[in-house]
Amino acid sequence: MADISAQGTQTDVIQRYARAAGIAMLFSTVFGFLGEAYIPDRIIADGDAAATVANLAAHPTLFRLGFAAYLVEGLCDIILCVLWYVILKPVNRNLALVSAFVGVVSMVTFAIAQASYFSSSLIVKDTAGMSSFAAEQRDALAFLAMRIATMIATLFIGFYGLASMIRGYLIARSGYLPKVLGVLLMIGGAGFFLRGITYVLVPQYSSVWMLIPMAIAGIPLMLWLLVKGVNRQRLEATS
Repeated sequence: MADISAQGTQTDVIQRYARAAGIAMLFSTVFGFLGEAYIPDRIIADGDAAATVANLAAHPTLFRLGFAAYLVEGLCDIILCVLWYVILKPVNRNLALVSAFVGVVSMVTFAIAQASYFSSSLIVKDTAGMSSFAAEQRDALAFLAMRIATMIATLFIGFYGLASMIRGYLIARSGYLPKVLGVLLMIGGAGFFLRGITYVLVPQYSSVWMLIPMAIAGIPLMLWLLVKGVNRQRLEATS
């Protein structure tokens, strides 16, 4: 009876963690869209440093909200590293742990990228009025900081893809989560991984379209976790 009770408790914990992962994925998706896409697109004028700095000066609160949105996304993704480890360790503890560590590495590198993005506001503020910096130089430096942020994020996006491929593999093997969702996540992770590799080796072939499969995988996985969670009977059979 004690073994059955302990097994039931473990299943309950993993089910709760699965629902929590769905919530964290939802917040990560919403705030990631705001912090990495929607708000930066309102600030950054492609190829125009002066216009970018003008937008930054005109909308400082929007700029800071964009960074704050990324902080929420980053926190959610770190939490997801822990949640996915707990959810997937019954399949293979070592691989689940590797995916957690690689996921943390990916978030650290994205944090470095976002620090470069935020530093553009410091450049604009602290170089204002300096005789050693012309307005054009200040604008160019601030714009360059934003471009470096994008470059760092793209260079290290492969870590996120690798963590996702491992999680997808474990999901596909688990039996208590749909195999098709695991396969889709492996494909999505491969797209992220290829985006990073091609950006370094053959940039002419690197495309943001490589990121689309992750959305195709992530949205149904998030909805499944929110609505269904894990299959309790199959999880108990695995434990």
